[in-house]
Amino acid sequence: MKTKVLFVLPTLTAGGAERVMSFVAQNINNAKFESTLLVTGYKKDAAYAIKGIRVKFLEKSRVFTAVPSIFFFLLKNKPDYVLSSIGHLNTVMGLMAPVFKKTTFIIREASVVSQMSKIHNQSEHKSIYSTLALKAYKQIDMVVCQSKDMAKDFMDMFNIPEHKITIINNPITQSIALKNSTKNNDGVVKFITVGRLSKEKGQLRVLKLLAKLNFNFHYTIIGDGPYKEKINDAIERYNLRDSITQIPFTKDVSKYISESDLFLQGSYVEGFPNTVLESCFVGTPVLAFNVPGGTKEILQHQVNGYLVENEEEYLHYLNNRLSLKPKDIRASVAKKFNEETIIKQYEALFT
Repeated sequence: MKTKVLFVLPTLTAGGAERVMSFVAQNINNAKFESTLLVTGYKKDAAYAIKGIRVKFLEKSRVFTAVPSIFFFLLKNKPDYVLSSIGHLNTVMGLMAPVFKKTTFIIREASVVSQMSKIHNQSEHKSIYSTLALKAYKQIDMVVCQSKDMAKDFMDMFNIPEHKITIINNPITQSIALKNSTKNNDGVVKFITVGRLSKEKGQLRVLKLLAKLNFNFHYTIIGDGPYKEKINDAIERYNLRDSITQIPFTKDVSKYISESDLFLQGSYVEGFPNTVLESCFVGTPVLAFNVPGGTKEILQHQVNGYLVENEEEYLHYLNNRLSLKPKDIRASVAKKFNEETIIKQYEALFT
């Protein structure tokens, strides 16, 4: 008899958690596991095509309104394992766990919670520090963290014992062609950033540093989010409009990364940055700050990019890029984060 694994997400919109969870759901061994994906949101919002497994959309606008539907789905389908991701949904699953004693409940954490709270001034944010969340996480059987920093933070924040924590990095989820050149021929240095436009992603400090450059460059920003207006204001203030292209969403992210000379990450905190991993796999080096989260588990300084401590060092590598070879950049991540390695870790979790 196959082991029944239920993956639960709030939405299938474009995002790291959605991408990784749906990828794992589709790629675990179907000879051993019966995989189902339950999404509380709307089918019309799905950014990822799901093949080969059962998918159920609850068509709810909020996780809270989907609670009865989730409960009855669990009651009817009786999964052996449930894996959910994203904070508020994880809280709901933790509160349900005691009712389903024959089901193993696992949650996947997607951020370094304490650092995110500091950045967004959420020291009194009820959804993070509430008694409800603390109680819910006590009922969970296992927590999947994407990085060492995330694991330590989660244990400290919610007083979860170490034996309930496992670290599984994100996998390379696409078969992407390796770029064949390290330089563009038009004399313009091409930078790129991919990610949500938000405070913690640090696009504003990247723009501030780019304004100090004295050579021709073009900067492509892919993503959308609450900081869009502030980023536009900064672009005007630094007189960078002619040097910047903004793209809210595209399915051709790897193409844009491949055409770029350097991926710029300005984040103050990261979970496990899929776009940094993707850039390295394409062969484009990454310039990033050494911040809490999984970036430093991907980047090796001057091997597949540059990991710096401050803005002065960041500016130095904007001006003084090394000639890193695409094949060496790819090799630095290909073995550790390949699909087979990560999927086996999840399969081990479900046994």
